[in-house]
Amino acid sequence: MPTHFIHEKRNTFYFVTFTCYKWLRLIDKTAAYDFFPKWIREINKRGVLNCGYVFMPNHIHLIVYVMENSKGVNHVIGEAKRFLAYELVNRLKIQNESRLLGILEKGVREKEKQNGKKHQVFRLSFDAEEIFDEEQFYKTLDYIHHNPVSKKWNLVDNYLDYEHSSARFYEYGEIGNIQVYHYQEVTELQSMKSTNDTNRKRG
Repeated sequence: MPTHFIHEKRNTFYFVTFTCYKWLRLIDKTAAYDFFPKWIREINKRGVLNCGYVFMPNHIHLIVYVMENSKGVNHVIGEAKRFLAYELVNRLKIQNESRLLGILEKGVREKEKQNGKKHQVFRLSFDAEEIFDEEQFYKTLDYIHHNPVSKKWNLVDNYLDYEHSSARFYEYGEIGNIQVYHYQEVTELQSMKSTNDTNRKRG
């Protein structure tokens, strides 16, 4: 479901996807994978917890948990997209990628140009779908982890060998440089909060 729909729910999981403009492989072209540890930390700090991910050459899949004190998935992911867009544009400038920068400039709508926007780095909206239970969570997680070995991409032979995903974190408990909150960790916190809230109401 694209972001013109306001996702107001808190204390829930969302499957989030957003894609580079015209499916250009901007993430791969700029070798931006080293930027994602910082990028994810900023999202987590804003109360939208990264619970699963894959960073592909031209798109990103995330599974996030939206905490009660956050500004919501629309606001936080919208800001995160802008933050990442600035980084990609800066790297393209350093690489003197004038052709790609020209494509991104032409993609900006007139109204947005008047507001100072210079490059259309990502497609205008992102998809966010609520995840309602554990079965759906792990089904979605399996889908994103296998994205690199899909017929379209075939980036590695074994999905566990793709270094830009949370697959090895969930399979082997390996902690890399991307901050990830395990599904069980979040649901335990969720359960504790519900118990505490109930006790406060009784008290």
